[in-house]
Amino acid sequence: MQARMRITTGIEGLDSIIGGGLPQARLYLLEGPPGSGKTTLSLQFLLEGLQRGERCLYITLSETAEELREVALAHGWSLDGLHLFELGSAEGAMGNGRLQSVLHSWEMELDETVNLIMSKVDSIGPTRVVFDSLSELRLLAQDSLRYRRQILALKQFFAPKSATVFLVDDLTSTGDERDGQLHSLCHGVLSLERLTLDFGPARRRMQVQKLRGVDFVAGYHDMVIRRGGVQIFPRLIASEHHGRFVGTPISSGVAEIDRLLGGGPLRGTSTLLTGPAGSGKTNVALQYVWAACERGEHSCIFEFDERVGTLLARASALDIDLDKHLRSGLLEILQIDPAEISPGEFSWNLRKAVEERNCSVLVIDSLNGYVTAMPQEKQLMLQLHEMLSYLNQKGVATFMINPQHGLVGTMSTGSLNVSYIADAVVLFRFFEAKGRIRKAISVIKNRGGAHEDTIRELKIDGRGITVSAALADFQGILTGTPEFVGDSAALLGQSDVR
Repeated sequence: MQARMRITTGIEGLDSIIGGGLPQARLYLLEGPPGSGKTTLSLQFLLEGLQRGERCLYITLSETAEELREVALAHGWSLDGLHLFELGSAEGAMGNGRLQSVLHSWEMELDETVNLIMSKVDSIGPTRVVFDSLSELRLLAQDSLRYRRQILALKQFFAPKSATVFLVDDLTSTGDERDGQLHSLCHGVLSLERLTLDFGPARRRMQVQKLRGVDFVAGYHDMVIRRGGVQIFPRLIASEHHGRFVGTPISSGVAEIDRLLGGGPLRGTSTLLTGPAGSGKTNVALQYVWAACERGEHSCIFEFDERVGTLLARASALDIDLDKHLRSGLLEILQIDPAEISPGEFSWNLRKAVEERNCSVLVIDSLNGYVTAMPQEKQLMLQLHEMLSYLNQKGVATFMINPQHGLVGTMSTGSLNVSYIADAVVLFRFFEAKGRIRKAISVIKNRGGAHEDTIRELKIDGRGITVSAALADFQGILTGTPEFVGDSAALLGQSDVR
């Protein structure tokens, strides 16, 4: 038996989840509470058909044609060419030949309603149909058995019509509970949800409950509604995105930093830069980004914490010219608002940077911002691990910045299980020597190969980043605030000490 032809939904993320599109000429259920995005998604589905030269029909019992046009206008759409059948205003629907803008379910017979729908479908011959919504049909039926018989009759009516049908259910007449028997009648079920968090905008997500004969991506997928329609962000599955690459080390352009990591971090690994605020984590990450751009590689920075302008000013103070790489397109800096973005959207943006723009060096600044974007912290480690596995399999060198709590910091990396999420860990600390606060850098882990176990002084000024030779004479290292007690001649910048 030949596989049934697929049709696109007009939503890139949804088509990706279901393997390219919906099987044609089937009956589907689109369910979700009010405000979850059902009408917008339905209109996108029909408008996609119009763009492909298909005849499309929107049957509405719950909204007026004027309300639908307002929704379309808000997204910059035109409904010209779309057949709108408003049952609440249909002549004869009330049995008295009178035009009416509001449908009174108790005054209208179910059989007559269904007959009107069938008559309209026969006259238009659409290939895509949306029926909005089933709640009004339930109220008309008043009996669950009669209601299900009518749904079955509609399914049998559409079967020979070669029409792909969306039945929309807002769950208001079932107390937000899914109708299991309705699920069994439909070829596929798409469920939308709307979640209200303690702070920030509402979060929306969707899942494919069932889709017969299709290998789809199960589970929840984040979605948003913005001007232009619904966007759905498929859940990231790292094992499906393996790419070929050579795990060579990448250079920072500063030989002493590279030497700490045995030549530099390997492509396809993640490096955690952790330490207190002001200890040099972001500056070292920018050094790697700049060096990659100088080699002609595309780099991307996902900036949660700082403004882009502040970041560029900081780089300029280090004599690192990122502006020219921004202009050339080799560097991309994306400002992320943790209160506005969902983890799924963040992963989707990251995938676009890697797959469409060939990003080879990627910086997440910082993990605190990423944690803030998570609605449920218990999912953090799993989602972060999947995201890093994806980047590693694509051969991307990833740098994650993790600010420690407090102004001085300790050896702790907070609530993050470092050995679980990172291949290499670079530790930044402050230390005091000869009346000055200085910075220290060391590597405490590197799965990619050998690394130095020494502590070196890190100096950041207008000439860039300078790293000293290994400093042997420290005490109090495990406290997180080591003190240098050796020969002061080994320290950097002694000529500045007065």
